[in-house]
Amino acid sequence: MNPALPKLKLGLCPIGKFVFSHEDAIRQKQLLEAKLRALGVTFCTIDAAVTDGVVRSTEDAAKAIACLQAQQIDALFLVHGNFGTEHAVGLIGKAMNVPTAVWGPRDEAPLPNGERLRDTLCGMFAATKVLHTLGVPFSYLENCRLDEPAFAAGLDRFLRAAAVANLFRRGLRIAHVGQRIDFFWSTIINEAELLQRFNTQIIPVDLVQFLRKAKARAARDRKMLAAEVKDLHRQFKVEAPTTDEGLLLNLAVRDQLLEEAETLHADAVAVQDFMSLVEETNGWCMLAAGMVSDRLPYGLESDIHGAISCAMLARAAGTGATFLTDITVRHPANDNGVLLWHGGAPLSMRHPDDQGSLGGHWILKGPYGGMPHFRLRDGEVTLARFDGGHGRYQLAVGEGRTIDGPYTLNNYAWVEVADWPAWERTLMEGPFIHHAGMAYGRYAGALAEACRFIPGLEPVRLP
Repeated sequence: MNPALPKLKLGLCPIGKFVFSHEDAIRQKQLLEAKLRALGVTFCTIDAAVTDGVVRSTEDAAKAIACLQAQQIDALFLVHGNFGTEHAVGLIGKAMNVPTAVWGPRDEAPLPNGERLRDTLCGMFAATKVLHTLGVPFSYLENCRLDEPAFAAGLDRFLRAAAVANLFRRGLRIAHVGQRIDFFWSTIINEAELLQRFNTQIIPVDLVQFLRKAKARAARDRKMLAAEVKDLHRQFKVEAPTTDEGLLLNLAVRDQLLEEAETLHADAVAVQDFMSLVEETNGWCMLAAGMVSDRLPYGLESDIHGAISCAMLARAAGTGATFLTDITVRHPANDNGVLLWHGGAPLSMRHPDDQGSLGGHWILKGPYGGMPHFRLRDGEVTLARFDGGHGRYQLAVGEGRTIDGPYTLNNYAWVEVADWPAWERTLMEGPFIHHAGMAYGRYAGALAEACRFIPGLEPVRLP
């Protein structure tokens, strides 16, 4: 089950028409408001500006726009109560310029005398045509009854999509500590294009200055950090070549990363994890990465597109706990299984039955410790990868579930999807690489829906 809905201010704008039953439109509005409260949705109304809180004319539309703008809504819900004044829908949607959803309750049978209180479905066909004409992107929620699962599911998907889209509308900021790793050509990006097309700023953080601050913090906060190192010995099996001094510096790096992000108002960080950072702190800073990843999207190995992927996932999920994983090898016995593996997983993702260890790196052997090793907990997961090239950007999204598989090192989970060969071919032939953001829960639908409100980003659904 997915966690609570994102905290957005939803502008509720009921739409009626001078024909059909105004009384029934009011009744539908009241039923909807009760349902939204039961679902825990934060919303505001146009009651103070429009008679009965239901738009039925051009004049009402102007009043509703002023009211909603004053309340600074994050998303708009255009609800058809009896039929719908189509030009008012277009005027309001165009003026508000926020993620917009359209829905109306399923119509009941005609009255015994043959009359109908409303033609909601018909009105939405007309209104959505106007939205298309005016170039207003929108999500459509199935014409269903309030108590049907389709309503809650559609609203959940829309609100999560709106949270993702608003990240770009207000400007996504990524603090990049260090530079791109020389031999990782797969992480080359077009920074200017990200700024021009997606309102995404990459804020450079000088690695030398960062290390000086982290070391100064380690000296200043030594007593507090040393106590935390002792606690790490209780949480993990600490193995050579890991040293207490290396762990202390690891924690100082964590705190410095969080401070840099706060100071720069960054939504995510990307870090040149090796080798300068490792050598200067006498340890792999993957513990720091995991601790930061529990609170803030983290792009390992200076993967800017990976950081964007994790930031989008975090918004959809309503949590900061994301993991930029490597898609590595296929399951030895399950044709639809694959290994998700990397360092720096959020500690909240550790399997409850796995104590874990802090040791060396099994690939890049050497004198440096502090590398976390543990299996990830079980559950449903969503994977996402924002990537592009040659002026075309895509977001690949898919879902799976953890499965049993062989033991390995670092942070890992074996995951089964519906059709791995299709995933493999799509990712291989697209603009994507082996890194993908991972979060627990099912958010592929919301992420794909978010692309409606992010110009120039195409969704790619992985089966």
